[in-house]
Amino acid sequence: MAALDLGEVWTGVAVSDPTRTLARPLEVVRTSELPGVLRRLVREEGVGEVLVGLPRTLRGEVGFQARRVSDRLSSLRAGFPEVRFVEWDERLTTKVVSGPLREGRRRGRRERVDHLAAARMLQEYLELGGGA
Repeated sequence: MAALDLGEVWTGVAVSDPTRTLARPLEVVRTSELPGVLRRLVREEGVGEVLVGLPRTLRGEVGFQARRVSDRLSSLRAGFPEVRFVEWDERLTTKVVSGPLREGRRRGRRERVDHLAAARMLQEYLELGGGA
């Protein structure tokens, strides 16, 4: 199983272990390169299910950004009919994982945390019995 923190330019990718117990951050890739990355995960890792973070508003509504993610997700579904895509409410996930990194971050240097956000979403999903 895999998870995506799908962004406009960058996408965080995480995968689970074969027992679907633990999630691990894998990489951050350019969103434009995502189809190739997914093909590799399907082929080499046997991924058949992908959790995709849907950034709802604080009120739980589908806003502008969530609609953009939904549009990208529609394209992925069309290109990967053999894969089951699951939408996951990812409110504040990136903020939660980036908080501890702020302390050690050098001034002016921005680190990508999208793969950490994807791993956190996936871990939550697995712990709630998702994908079982």
